[in-house]
Amino acid sequence: MPAAEPWAQAAGADRAPRPSPSPVAVVRAARRERTTRYRVVTTALVAVTVGLVVLTLCVGAFMVSFVDVLRVVGGADIDGATFVVWDLRLPRTVTAVCVGVAFGLSGAIFQTLVRNPLASPDIIGITAGASAAAVVAIMLFGLNPDLAAPFAFGGALVAAAIIYLLAWRGSVSGYRLVLVGIGVAAILNAVVSYALTRGDVIDANEALVWITGSLNASSWGRLPGLVWPLLALLPVVALLARPLRGLQLGDDLAAGIGVRPERSKLALIVVAVALAAIATAAAGPVAFVAFVSAPIARRLAPGSGLALVPSGLVGACVVLAADFAGAQLFGDTRLPVGIITGVIGAPFLLWLLAQSNRTGKG
Repeated sequence: MPAAEPWAQAAGADRAPRPSPSPVAVVRAARRERTTRYRVVTTALVAVTVGLVVLTLCVGAFMVSFVDVLRVVGGADIDGATFVVWDLRLPRTVTAVCVGVAFGLSGAIFQTLVRNPLASPDIIGITAGASAAAVVAIMLFGLNPDLAAPFAFGGALVAAAIIYLLAWRGSVSGYRLVLVGIGVAAILNAVVSYALTRGDVIDANEALVWITGSLNASSWGRLPGLVWPLLALLPVVALLARPLRGLQLGDDLAAGIGVRPERSKLALIVVAVALAAIATAAAGPVAFVAFVSAPIARRLAPGSGLALVPSGLVGACVVLAADFAGAQLFGDTRLPVGIITGVIGAPFLLWLLAQSNRTGKG
């Protein structure tokens, strides 16, 4: 046989099948891609949050330049700007960020734990418990609305305990927890309506903040009751992330990798309820923030698992954007943040129900 021409040998080498990557290399490449996507999304959400904070501090009926905002935050005393930025806008903005992070984390924990996108604190009655306790204290017992936050916190905890005990049948089923929670929420909303009919118009106007959700009462004096509990809960959330990740696999597999399912569920529910309670005590039941934050975060960073950090950042962005829209888009009327989030969240709830019904996951 004659020897092949050099050009034919080169062409044959180009057509030779390349070795396929090993399964380990494929898994590592997929993991690197998910990690990169997660970091990019988290960085982008931090940038959006910072941008919204700057926008909220600068724009309003009294415009303040970015340089003056930095000077005021640094301690400078500027006529007009110091009062507007330091005394009015900054505590409101910090409250919005903390409330959004708390609601976003609470919703992500509940939805992951129950493995149901409907299981957020505002759907299963946790925030309704806070509203009912605050409104009853204001309308029926004449409580000063400024002192209603502890009652809202206690109401959320009591509502969560009732829902947990009613859903307990040797263990807590996700669907049973959602159904019991929706029923308890309906009862608590009826309690709120009854309380509103028993008081005078002035008290009813004060109690509306606990029904709609508003940042109007934000002040430096009320911030410690929100910031310090949130800072204390964040490390606990980080510690409970591992058992929560295990519970995503189901109780049996979670037990197989060393997670105690019922004890971990109870701890996660207590933490999620505490997050929702401190947020509701600070701003009222801001509707749908806990509900939409985790699904949006998971769509931005698919395959990233719990997505707790992106969920908290999405919650902060939603509350900041809704509060800014309620203040700037309706002329002289300033709408409470809860009305804006309700307008956004209600269509999202209908879309999610339609998707769940179509895929048979509802």
